[in-house]
Amino acid sequence: MDAYIEALPAWQRALCQRLRELVHAADPEVQETVKRRVQPYFVLEGNVCALLATKDHVNLFVYDGAIVDDPHGLVTAGHDNATARTIGFWEGDPVDEPALLEFLRQIIANNRAGGWRKLKQR
Repeated sequence: MDAYIEALPAWQRALCQRLRELVHAADPEVQETVKRRVQPYFVLEGNVCALLATKDHVNLFVYDGAIVDDPHGLVTAGHDNATARTIGFWEGDPVDEPALLEFLRQIIANNRAGGWRKLKQR
């Protein structure tokens, strides 16, 4: 993950580093891995989220099965996606850190409760 982040333009590098810090602040037990040969993932009893830097923005894919409430309007795409939704950040966008921490903590709690697939069956 270090190599992925270090190769990014300065604003994306700073943003991805901050997002990385927030994921670990949500739960220090979150582990980092790389999937699909290059994409950084954060996992704890299942996928929590993944980073993807594009030409003009950074996506944080949140693996919540669309069951985590989003009262702060963080989700920018994939609202009805059955697996993951997207929180997109463009250069200069503020990060609503308290809201994002709350969102990530709910995903982690759901993972610890068996995962969103199991929770959707209830």
